[in-house]
Amino acid sequence: MKPMIMRQCVLHGPNFEHNRELQERKQQLRTVSKALACFPGRGTIKGQELNIYFVSSEGVSYMTVCHCSLPVAKAFCFLEDLRWEFTACFNSTVVTLAARPYPFLEFDSTIQKLKQQYNQSGGPALEVTLAEVQEDLRIHPPKIINLEEVELTNGIANGHMEQSTGSGQNVRLEPVTAPGILSLVLNIMCASLNIIRGVHLIEYTFQDDYEGIWNVVAFLLAFVCCVFQCHLYLFHSSLKKLKSFTLLSVIVLCNLYLLGLRNVWQLIFHISVASLSTLLILTRKVQDRTNDCGV
Repeated sequence: MKPMIMRQCVLHGPNFEHNRELQERKQQLRTVSKALACFPGRGTIKGQELNIYFVSSEGVSYMTVCHCSLPVAKAFCFLEDLRWEFTACFNSTVVTLAARPYPFLEFDSTIQKLKQQYNQSGGPALEVTLAEVQEDLRIHPPKIINLEEVELTNGIANGHMEQSTGSGQNVRLEPVTAPGILSLVLNIMCASLNIIRGVHLIEYTFQDDYEGIWNVVAFLLAFVCCVFQCHLYLFHSSLKKLKSFTLLSVIVLCNLYLLGLRNVWQLIFHISVASLSTLLILTRKVQDRTNDCGV
């Protein structure tokens, strides 16, 4: 499930704030937000008088509660305006590295201004924007979702049914620490030393000493392992423990094989860096999803 930042906005008319169904819809927003990763990027959850509309894009979800009399195009136009405003304020890197909870509180003033504009004027200032949204909805209509479907999806996400996490692309890890940054720098240094020595050795190997080909292989293999260690630390991966220990073992074996070309202190340095990286890979855990990121 991809990480999400939920922002709930309520478009309403007079005497709407104390509506009982509105309070129920507000309570349901958190439940709905946990299931949005399993649904298309745009959808509607219908109620008696109030509907929940949502748009998901680039790991961020935008949600609004609107009266059923409000045209669907205007609701999605509001969400698109909200999405454009958020994207203009925060790039994808800031969103990915956001610390929980509530890292974007300063964006609330923009939301309130946009909501006030819609509530007062009944729609966007530029009709061409509304026309574009209407045309897009005609070609790609939003998915209609019921609350029972949301509850079932949440049951799957909470472990009642098994989910595949093989790719790990949508799993958010804990923030990178200072030791982690140090290990990345040292790993890049080791990788650079390995690739430089390997490429330099190739010139002599293919000219004079073909038996030295295995030294070249050891240098290049150690380089590849260093790069993969950096990747394992930065991104979630299945079978992380097996992969990290395999990389450490290969780096140790390669450096032991290169004992004649490196002194003892160089071997200790390379093996120590690989060991530190392995330790940090194993101790960097997946962030707890129970606390939602919000604006």
